Amino acid sequence: MKSPDFGARGQNPDLDPARLRGLLEEIRAGSLGVEEGLQRLRALPFEDLGHSLLDTHRALRCGHPEVIYGAGKSPVQVVEIARRLLEHHGRLLVTRLSDEGAQALLEAVPHARWHPTSRCATVTSEGAPGAGLVLVVSAGTSDGAVAEEAAITARMHGAHVEELRDVGVAGLHRLLAHAERLREANALVVVAGMEGALPSVVGGLVDRPVIAVPTSVGYGTSMGGLAALLAMLNSCAAGISVVNIDNGFGAGCAAARINALCTERVR
Repeated sequence: MKSPDFGARGQNPDLDPARLRGLLEEIRAGSLGVEEGLQRLRALPFEDLGHSLLDTHRALRCGHPEVIYGAGKSPVQVVEIARRLLEHHGRLLVTRLSDEGAQALLEAVPHARWHPTSRCATVTSEGAPGAGLVLVVSAGTSDGAVAEEAAITARMHGAHVEELRDVGVAGLHRLLAHAERLREANALVVVAGMEGALPSVVGGLVDRPVIAVPTSVGYGTSMGGLAALLAMLNSCAAGISVVNIDNGFGAGCAAARINALCTERVR
């Protein structure tokens, strides 16, 4: 049996189950060494769509298929990438999608779900409950779009996600009422604009990783979220990491990976 060519870069190689099985069968039969097999998998196949190079290997490397960043893409491009990802993986996450892109995607993929607050679209597998616990904590209702993006992303990456909304430091008792739940999470995403103080407060209450997300919410001197970003970077609470302004996706992905390590250790 001839070995499948996993290294034909730029020639639309598909890492489908049949070809992957063939590679593993060769390793088991002894006709292919383990190290050589690993090198072939590391060849990182992709599919050339003309306007985009679709990474079909990411799920094997990183545990989750490629995510579509919708901003700046035409509706036609979004639909074509989405269809190919669904053919490969059966699930889909699109972030920062325009209204036109969302309409085109829902027409092409009727079973997709549109989340207008966060401007995300998803296709998920039914009956696949999340594991562990990622808690997404947001300071105010105005931070809701970024918080929802983080929550959706963490769920799509396999985490069980709960949200605490509108618990900012202007009414600290609202947060303290959930102190026990804060300590039960494997990872926390804390979203805040204005002066960005909420992550420091949460970081002083828990012994779990806190991922702080500054938002562009605030009055003039918030400078589009820069004030919150600098405040979070200068937090005196230990165990806080910070993503960029409005980057709910990055925070949700990081929290889900931390959560996955915790749940794997428990199993």
